Amino acid sequence: MDAMLESHWLKSLQPVGRIALILVLTWVALRLSRPLVNRFRGVIVKAEPDTEEAKRVATLTHVIQRTIVVVILGVGVMLVVSELGINLGPLLAAAGIGGLAFGFGAQSLVKDVISGFFLLLEDQVRVGDVVVIGGTGGLVESIGLRTLTLRDLAGNVHIVPHGGVERVTNMTRDYSRYVFEIGVAYREDPDAVMGIIANVGEELRQDPEFGPDIIEPLEVLGVDQFADSAVIIKCRVTTRPIKQWRVAREFNRRLKKAFDAHGIEFPFPHRTIYMGEPKRAAAPPLRVVVDQAGGA
Repeated sequence: MDAMLESHWLKSLQPVGRIALILVLTWVALRLSRPLVNRFRGVIVKAEPDTEEAKRVATLTHVIQRTIVVVILGVGVMLVVSELGINLGPLLAAAGIGGLAFGFGAQSLVKDVISGFFLLLEDQVRVGDVVVIGGTGGLVESIGLRTLTLRDLAGNVHIVPHGGVERVTNMTRDYSRYVFEIGVAYREDPDAVMGIIANVGEELRQDPEFGPDIIEPLEVLGVDQFADSAVIIKCRVTTRPIKQWRVAREFNRRLKKAFDAHGIEFPFPHRTIYMGEPKRAAAPPLRVVVDQAGGA
């Protein structure tokens, strides 16, 4: 009788031992997943942490790590349920039917996940980029499989579902550019003005503080258009990613001082008054009153 009780006790402990082993292995797998993914990232990227390639791999490995955690937990739960004597066949069948019904009701969620997968796979956006999505611009703080987080210049956070992303304007991919449209008065010599602009751009490129951010010399593209009150001269500068606004603000400051030093007039609205002519081709009289100070 004692032998039978002992045998029954040992049999009852076997599922408990297997469940404990499954839980331990699941915990070990979760603990090892992060170091293994980080090591894999270190093998792929041999560059500095702030490079574009490092940002892309960091984004991908973050998503991969979260996916691995979900898979490990899912497998662990199914093994524990199996050890408890619950038949997984009906549960999986019911889960499949429920998943199908859930899929019809959560089409936008599935669309977000699929769009997010291809967004990461095609390397359209990276963490640290400045992008414009659907008219909303900002710095990409994080990218998941379903949403993308932007923070604009005012500090506002925008959560953008991947399924709603139809067009992405990446302003900091590999390099950045700033396009200047500089207006001067019609009486100014455009060649002289373009010479001053080029000199200011070269001085800025030689500056030890701003020069390292400028990749190429300032390009003066020439007279772009004749506006109502100004001649528009277009030029552009190529900088390191996200540095174009810093360089542009300093360039504008120096250009204003250079224009003032050379007497270059910034445009202001002009209006020409046409008094009209009668059929006799004689212009109507224009009465001018002169005040005591001698002005008209």
